[in-house]
Amino acid sequence: MPDPGRQAEPPGSAPLPTRLGVTVPGPDEPMAVVVAGPAGANRRELIAGLLGVESATLAVPPGSNLLVQHAATATRAAYVPGYRQPHAYGADPLAAGPALARPPRRVELSLPDPLLRHFAVLDTPDTGTLGVAGGRVLRDAVGRAGALLFVISADQAFSAAELHLLAEVARARVEVFFAVTPGVTGPAAPADGARAQDRAASGPNGSTRRLDPVSVSIEAHRAALLAAVPALTPARWFPARRAELPQLRRALVGWAADEVLRRGSARPPVPAGAHGRVPVLAGVEPGELADRVDRQARACARRIRQHLALELANIHLRVVQEIVFGVGCAGLPQMLDRELEALSLLATAQCDEAVRGLVDEAAARVFGAPLAEGVRRRIIHAVRWGLADHPDAPELDRVLLVTSTAGVAGLTGAGALDALAGLPGAQRDEVLPPVGVALNGGCWQHWRAPGNNDPNAARSWAQRALREVELELSREVSRRFEVIRLSLGAVLADAVDHGILLA
Repeated sequence: MPDPGRQAEPPGSAPLPTRLGVTVPGPDEPMAVVVAGPAGANRRELIAGLLGVESATLAVPPGSNLLVQHAATATRAAYVPGYRQPHAYGADPLAAGPALARPPRRVELSLPDPLLRHFAVLDTPDTGTLGVAGGRVLRDAVGRAGALLFVISADQAFSAAELHLLAEVARARVEVFFAVTPGVTGPAAPADGARAQDRAASGPNGSTRRLDPVSVSIEAHRAALLAAVPALTPARWFPARRAELPQLRRALVGWAADEVLRRGSARPPVPAGAHGRVPVLAGVEPGELADRVDRQARACARRIRQHLALELANIHLRVVQEIVFGVGCAGLPQMLDRELEALSLLATAQCDEAVRGLVDEAAARVFGAPLAEGVRRRIIHAVRWGLADHPDAPELDRVLLVTSTAGVAGLTGAGALDALAGLPGAQRDEVLPPVGVALNGGCWQHWRAPGNNDPNAARSWAQRALREVELELSREVSRRFEVIRLSLGAVLADAVDHGILLA
């Protein structure tokens, strides 16, 4: 039975994604291995062993991503929301980093290691600190990167949140590797315990075999994981001791070689319809077409505004819960910034999906269905060119920054958007730039000050800040679809007037 309170979807509109999930890596996305795991699993030492560097070189502020990629010379830069240019961060492990107003979303470390020619490495915050929003951001990064390396120590166990994360990852076409580090108690067993293990491992001829604690823990971890997530049965497991890291290294390089071939064959170099004349169907009425595009654009904007309002209400509930029972006032900026990062990714995905549906449905009425991929790209390219003629077009790449006074300030430019990405991707082939929301440095300075530890004041501030974000996002979505309506309408009207696609 349909919900009487839900508005009917406009004809031809695609359903919008209501949450972030792991997607299939795009052909043009740069390959990366996302490294995740709980605190105390020695992820940094494992990455340092794989790359042959000191672990201190990989140090980043808590909550930031570390992206390690190939370059001829070693450099390090911090990408901080609120700035258009990255901050030099110093590649020397002994050099102190700059005093940043807030933690960067990512730190990029470039190294001349041959392994990084095959793929980049993205080290993420501890899984125990991610929360709901951080798990969504991590799944999005894994989906675009193509592989997940989950690191856990021999004396740890999978948490419920980690099992949920891995279950979500298992639903996608990404490669999953597990590495088990010795841990604190793994490699050193008491003498009495060792003798008991030796007796337990005695063979029929009286010989003894010392049990390897890491190998035993791998079997125990794998059994516990598959009991909860049987879809990860094909995942490969590796001991993460330094002498055995070459096995993991070879496995990752082998995955990268196969992934390059798969992505290279996923998209033909010249799609059908990329060149040549595309005639217009007979009987297309320009006025009716313009009215339909107008109605659908407004309906798409309304649906996205409603979805984002509901998501912001859920964010408010989680923030209040964390202020009272979790991270408190000092942890509020980090938690809220991660929520806004996930909100930005969701809003971007919803706008992209809605624009694709709008373009496909309107173009199919002019050129016929199904719409060839090359024709679709030509229309999108023409619509993007048309955006430049609109007075609001320069404001579409605007970043929304929450201030310490619970207001929202704007910062425009591609560099400002790039500073918000935890994992930068390929050049976008979508019509619109991504949506970006973050906290500025003043929020960190305010709530981490010793005198600002009032939960009631923090709850009031968060409520006002999220309300301002909702208002600004609503205006932003409306402005974006108004520009799309005008540009798409102009492209299709020109095609109808001339009888062919001019793009």
